[in-house]
Amino acid sequence: MAKTIALLGTLDTKGREFDYIKQIIEKRGHKTIVIDAGIMGPPMIHPDIPREEVALKGGSTIEELISKKDRGFAISLMSKGASTIVQQLYKEGKIDGIISLGGSGGTALATAAMRMLPVGVPKVMVSTMASGDTRPYVGVKDITMMYSVVDISGVNRLSSHILANAAGAICGMVESKVSEADEASNGKEKPLIGATMFGVTTPCVEKVRSILEENGCEVLVFHATGTGGMAMESLIESGFINAVADITTTEWCDELVGGVLSAGPTRLEAAGKIGIPQVVSVGALDMVNFGPMDTVPEQFKARKLYKHNPTVTLMRTTVEENRKLGEIIAEKLNKAKGPVVLFIPLKGVSAIDKEGMPFYDPEADAMLFETLKKHLKPSIEVRELNCNINDTEFAEAIAYTLLQLIKK
Repeated sequence: MAKTIALLGTLDTKGREFDYIKQIIEKRGHKTIVIDAGIMGPPMIHPDIPREEVALKGGSTIEELISKKDRGFAISLMSKGASTIVQQLYKEGKIDGIISLGGSGGTALATAAMRMLPVGVPKVMVSTMASGDTRPYVGVKDITMMYSVVDISGVNRLSSHILANAAGAICGMVESKVSEADEASNGKEKPLIGATMFGVTTPCVEKVRSILEENGCEVLVFHATGTGGMAMESLIESGFINAVADITTTEWCDELVGGVLSAGPTRLEAAGKIGIPQVVSVGALDMVNFGPMDTVPEQFKARKLYKHNPTVTLMRTTVEENRKLGEIIAEKLNKAKGPVVLFIPLKGVSAIDKEGMPFYDPEADAMLFETLKKHLKPSIEVRELNCNINDTEFAEAIAYTLLQLIKK
């Protein structure tokens, strides 16, 4: 069955390249809707939705944007307009996927529109920016970014292969379908549980996941790397997730201290706002994350550092930082509209926070635990177990408690 793919981009500078992938897509039997977001000049090919319409949806006119001669302002407005149009096309069932190509400006514009689409809708971005930090473009959505290798400037013997691969990729994505049998086996009707994990909390989370799945739940595990926490919060807000085993709240260390894996200041808020059951723990609150050892900021060089691997350096959180973390987490949980149980592992919050390991610091942990208990509302149950977070007993307690909350 033919699908419809949106082609969004600047047709004044990339018209030839868009025409190339348009022809490939249509030869595969699919339809296209071409959206022009260019501002520098007239389009090289005829669009289905012209730049004038995109500008109006963004709150301006194309003439005003051209006269201002402010590229940044123009991209921002055209991005807003394109996002509105793409979202509307999808809501009306007029597109099944989207593809774009561009440099830094075109990538920022197109991926903003892609992020307006739900997870699962095919999204392909061919970009000169795809080999660097893609977090500003991808956010928490399933955007596939393909590095263009050369600048997107003409169709030549190299770029033609890359563009053809991208066209093939978006066609394959829209053609792909999860069968009804697969949906049933994946537990479409099962409670969907979000869980957070780090390498140093893996044994705990894997055990929790196993128990939950044995008891009829489906578990989505999010790697607590900043984007992982953000992705889980986003899916909770969208109504996908029914309950949370938020075992690894480490992203707050990076947000507080200045590490590289922050999930932002709203982490730990979505489940409370929606009111879904949540079991929360203090996984990996002993560490702040940085890149390779030589990238650790100068002010932290004298701190307790641990080389996790060649690209990741961990820094032990201090007593004072743990006091602040306790206050922050208590504040977030106190706002929850639904049931919350906090689990505290008295023998350490990670695999390297136990006796004989590099981050073992009973004083710092005690400050975290006491601060949490001091600031949490009496209505929030706190369970302290004489375990390390990765002990089987601790994981079992979390899993069975969450199952009870879900049943209630």
